[in-house]
Amino acid sequence: MKKLFCIIALAGIALTAWSQKPLRLSTYNGTSVERYDGQQCDVTADRYLFTGWNTISLPFAMTEQELDEALGQGVKLERLVGVTQQGNEIVLNFQDCKAEGIKANQPYILYYPGETSSKKFIANAQVVNKESKMTLTTSGGVEVTMSGAAFKTDGKGLYGILAINNVDANFTYIDNEKGFFYATRCYISIPGEQQFTLTPRHWAAGEVTSINDIAAANDIIDVYNVLGVRVAHNIKAGDVNNLDPNIYIVKGRKILVK
Repeated sequence: MKKLFCIIALAGIALTAWSQKPLRLSTYNGTSVERYDGQQCDVTADRYLFTGWNTISLPFAMTEQELDEALGQGVKLERLVGVTQQGNEIVLNFQDCKAEGIKANQPYILYYPGETSSKKFIANAQVVNKESKMTLTTSGGVEVTMSGAAFKTDGKGLYGILAINNVDANFTYIDNEKGFFYATRCYISIPGEQQFTLTPRHWAAGEVTSINDIAAANDIIDVYNVLGVRVAHNIKAGDVNNLDPNIYIVKGRKILVK
């Protein structure tokens, strides 16, 4: 009995020591973090960043201060908050969220102001083993899904920020067999065979507000999308929150429906 207890105790010590082992992520092929799921440890990801806009999704969180220390105070971080469609063009509405820091397994676009190079993302954080994606639907019924690539992913038929387009954060359709998304990058997928032009639009953190900040729940209002097209007429302000997640214009103010 005593021998069995010692074996269990030693196993527990070994497991604890293993869980505290620093984790270095491969941002090329990807790293399985299943065994680290829920563990607090030192994590490092060496990521190649281009000057301008990049995509990023990490299996751990980083604060605004940690981002500034890693990349400089000029770094920007934005998340997708809405999609608007006009014919074959889909506008991707991104909003500044740097103050919130990076949340584990969330897809973002990140603006790096320095010279193109490899940079280290370092944090003491809880590792999260979870698929990362978010889906928004345009008024035309097109589903737009932004996902993070945990492992090297075949890019054919998907949209991504290529190096030649990273200054403008343009997501380009990939139609060849040689296109891949390496780990910790993000891509956008749209069902069906139709190809769309994806146009990014950037919003400041305080530029978009809540409907509750500008109207009482029973106020009768009209609602427009960011292209100026009216999407709702004479509805109660409280009903705006029942619209599809997106950015809308009400009373000349931009509002965000989550």
